[in-house]
Amino acid sequence: MITTGFGFDATALEVAATADLAGRRAIVTGGASGIGVETVRALATAGAEVTIAARDIDAAGRVAASLSRSTGNKHISVAHLDLASQASVKAFARTWDGPLHLLVNNAGVMATPLTRTPEGWELQFATNHLGHFTLTLGLFNSLRADGARVVNVSSSAHLMGEVAFDDIHYAHREYDRWQAYGQSKTANILFGVEAGRRWSGEGITMNALMPGSIATNLQRHLTPEQMQERIRQSGAAATRRVKTPEQGAATTLVVATTPLLDGISGRYFEDCNEAEPVAGGSHMRGVAPYAQDPEAAAQLWKVSEETLWSLKAA
Repeated sequence: MITTGFGFDATALEVAATADLAGRRAIVTGGASGIGVETVRALATAGAEVTIAARDIDAAGRVAASLSRSTGNKHISVAHLDLASQASVKAFARTWDGPLHLLVNNAGVMATPLTRTPEGWELQFATNHLGHFTLTLGLFNSLRADGARVVNVSSSAHLMGEVAFDDIHYAHREYDRWQAYGQSKTANILFGVEAGRRWSGEGITMNALMPGSIATNLQRHLTPEQMQERIRQSGAAATRRVKTPEQGAATTLVVATTPLLDGISGRYFEDCNEAEPVAGGSHMRGVAPYAQDPEAAAQLWKVSEETLWSLKAA
């Protein structure tokens, strides 16, 4: 197990103070809100050239300008990216030029009402996994040019269940917003397991993390009552500890920068350290065995590719 010396209370800036990212180029999806802002702030403070990839260009521009002033780093830019739109994702990847050293797949949606993309895909799986899958593969040549890390922001919600390969998009079963969110977060972890196997000789690593319980715009599809009910149902009400966005981004910075992860893929971190296998009765901590199962990871990659190929055949 990898332990780093940081813990629950660490902030992203504290982790960034141990890293030198001068000359490194980074992309942070969803970098204009929540823990994404703090991730960009910390990477820029450590000297990285950072691109904020976001749907709302105006909001991202304001964040970039503010962070440039506060960090003194003038190399913070913005680019449009809508992860629910395959056309947008492919356009972003096509226009990226030069090497890429760090890709933080941070953006996501949570517990949305049943919504389908134009392709008919369930929105949470389409955004949280398929959008980032397409983006990462589209940037493959830039990532492999000088070695790189891909960081997938997952969640303890992966403990809600496996990827339902027989009906990922809820075509034949009743929709459950939390179950749908959970399988998309399991997919974030499995993606790194299979990427590690396929890309071990390419100088690219991929790992996942749980940022913590944080009040951000991610909860915009839930009423306060619905959120409290979900916490109660999880059995975590008595032990749940809430983090600030600055603390929530700390584990992202650890996975992005610690030399302890050089050459390592497929791991899952929480509170800045590698998570233990899930214990019986635990609802909020640990990593589920099915989320690191090599067979499930290979199946997810195959299904993801076939899903994307179906667009070309249509």
